Amino acid sequence: MIPRYSRPEMTAIWSPESKFRIWFEIEAHAADKMADLGVIPKESAAKVWTAKDVEFDIDRIDTIEREVKHDVIAFLTHLSEIVGPEARFVHQGMTSSDVLDTCFNVQLVKASDLLLADLDKLLAALKTRAFEHKDTITIGRSHGIHAEPTTFGLKLAQAYAEMDRNRARLVAAREEIATCAISGAVGTFANIDPAVEAHVAEKLGLGIEPVSTQVIPRDRHAMFFATLGVIASSVERIATEVRHLQRTEVLEAEEYFSPGQKGSSAMPHKRNPILTENLTGLARMVRSYALPAMENVALWHERDISHSSVERMIGPDATVTLDFALVRLTGVIEKLLVYPDTMMANMNKFRGLVHSQRVLLALTQAGVSREDSYRLVQRNAMRVWEEGKDFLTELKADADVTAALDNAALESLFDLGHHTKHVDTIFTRVFGA
Repeated sequence: MIPRYSRPEMTAIWSPESKFRIWFEIEAHAADKMADLGVIPKESAAKVWTAKDVEFDIDRIDTIEREVKHDVIAFLTHLSEIVGPEARFVHQGMTSSDVLDTCFNVQLVKASDLLLADLDKLLAALKTRAFEHKDTITIGRSHGIHAEPTTFGLKLAQAYAEMDRNRARLVAAREEIATCAISGAVGTFANIDPAVEAHVAEKLGLGIEPVSTQVIPRDRHAMFFATLGVIASSVERIATEVRHLQRTEVLEAEEYFSPGQKGSSAMPHKRNPILTENLTGLARMVRSYALPAMENVALWHERDISHSSVERMIGPDATVTLDFALVRLTGVIEKLLVYPDTMMANMNKFRGLVHSQRVLLALTQAGVSREDSYRLVQRNAMRVWEEGKDFLTELKADADVTAALDNAALESLFDLGHHTKHVDTIFTRVFGA
């Protein structure tokens, strides 16, 4: 997590101040319920809340931790300095994992809410640009080679549908991660009533972890970070498309180049796709966090802390990085420069070859075998590739072709509208009526 790729709203979730505030709320809510159950005095539970508006001294907590070598104990010691003798009733029957795991899930839920808001803004941008270019003809490519015509709007509609699926995945991942565990040593509730867990969960907006074994099962976290990895992969797919379209030989779309911006320290003419290249790199990082999250699933027996150091890094880094990437991608889409004339020029570069399938099908429907039809179309297509000929002209000059299809029939096969006749149907599927 570095400032260059961070936004303050997300980094605030992972700040020490935020973490200790959540720890305090967990302990204070737990004390309230223990007081209701008669485990601790009610006046002691009320005294804990006197620290509600106190700003915890991060340096003091760090100083204590350097001595005791335990972060939760350091926090509780500092809390006792604020609350006084009644603090002895705090953390009754609880373990460090009850605090750490519940806090981590609260932070992941908060991070999810920001990421969902990011996705909503990205979806809105994709939808706007998709409708703007619904009928903008461009060449579709397979293997990087011209295939058949499509529209730029369909490219954006595909990105919208993909990100809409990612949004649904994140909603599910958020729900899965939103659990609370206050179950004590090895998760048996031997020294704390399950009602305490239920109360804390309700106050924090979490569900109850059915079986926590002292730690919340890490398959939940594996799924969460895997979902972030999938979203990052979609970010990279869209970014890669923009990068390809911005190549000098293609130049069908381009990142916005602001006044005063410079593309190269050596070559003043350069306008490089730096934003989408950056997104490609950031996506690699977010994906990389999914693997250690999966390796965290296999802990020893009821609990170990091999997952702890991993999560202290991947929790902030994955969410902060993806948050930044989604916002950056939204800006790229909103300001993307689109060049319809270049799209049309590129499509016509090979003089009608993009209509080869229609000619093939028409020949078969006219009674020519598929094998012969393919041979006839390909031999004319190769003259376009190798000699720069015009495809329609070559077909009209081929007696074997015209024996099956006259000139008028051939010309009708070169209508671009044939390739866009179902665009409205696809848009309805993606965006609704």
